[in-house]
Amino acid sequence: MKSLLQAAAVGLAMATTMGSTTAKAAEPEPVYELRIYTTNEGKLPDLLKRFRDHTCALFEKHGMSNLGYWVPVDKENGADNTLIYVLSHKSREAAKESFKAFGADPEWKQVREASEANGKILAKPPESIFMTRTEFSPELKVSASDPERVFELRTYTTNEGKLPELHARFTNHTCKLFEKHGMTNLCYWTPIDAEQGHNNKLIYILAHKSKEAGLASFGTFRADPVWIAAKGESEKNGSLTVPQPEGVKSVYMKPVDFSKIK
Repeated sequence: MKSLLQAAAVGLAMATTMGSTTAKAAEPEPVYELRIYTTNEGKLPDLLKRFRDHTCALFEKHGMSNLGYWVPVDKENGADNTLIYVLSHKSREAAKESFKAFGADPEWKQVREASEANGKILAKPPESIFMTRTEFSPELKVSASDPERVFELRTYTTNEGKLPELHARFTNHTCKLFEKHGMTNLCYWTPIDAEQGHNNKLIYILAHKSKEAGLASFGTFRADPVWIAAKGESEKNGSLTVPQPEGVKSVYMKPVDFSKIK
C-alpha cells in the first residue's frame, strides 16, 4: 500500500511538473522594440530627466517593459544627443495599444508640455524597430553588473538571401567564440518588418568590461584560427554582408542611471 501511495505521489509530481513546463512553454515570446531618439542641441539632459522622472513609469503603467537604456560612448555616434533603448511588449498589437494609451494619458501630456517649455527636445521623430529574438539568441537577462559594463549595439546587413547563412554561422561558431574571447552575448534579433530589414538584417547587443576590452576582444577573436576557418568556409560563395560601411555597424554605449540593464 505504501509503495502504491509513493508511486501515486511521484506520478502527481511529474504531472504537475509537466503541466507547469507546458504552461511555461505556451507563454508567447515577447516582441522587442529598439527605439533611438535624437535631441536638439543641449537637450539630451532634459530628455533623460523626463524618462527618469516620468516616461519609464508611464511606459510600465501602460503595459510596456523597460529593459535597457543607453547613450553612445563616442561623439561621432551621438554621445551628446542620442538615447538608445529597448522595450518589450506582449505583442505587436499590444505595443500599438500601449502607445495609444500612453499618448492619451493626461499625465504624459502635462509632463511633455512642461519639459518643452523652453523648446522642443527631439530634433526628429523617434526611430522604432520592432524585432523578434533569433533562435540562437540567449534569453535576455535584465541585470546590473558591478562595475557597470559597456554595451555594443551591432547591426549587420547581408547580401540578398544570405541572412540564413549568417544565422547559421552565429549558431555554430560566432556566439561561442565571442564568449571565448571575453564578450557576453546579450541578445540577438531580426526586424519584423520587411522595410526595416526582416530578410537582411541581424541586430544584437554585446556586453564588455569596457570599450577598450571590447576592442581587444575583437582583436583576438578575428585572429582565432577557428574563426578564420569558419568565416572562410561560410563565405566561399561570397561575402555574407554588404560592403562597409553598411555591412557591419557598431555603436559602443554606456547605460544611463535608470537603465535596468547595466
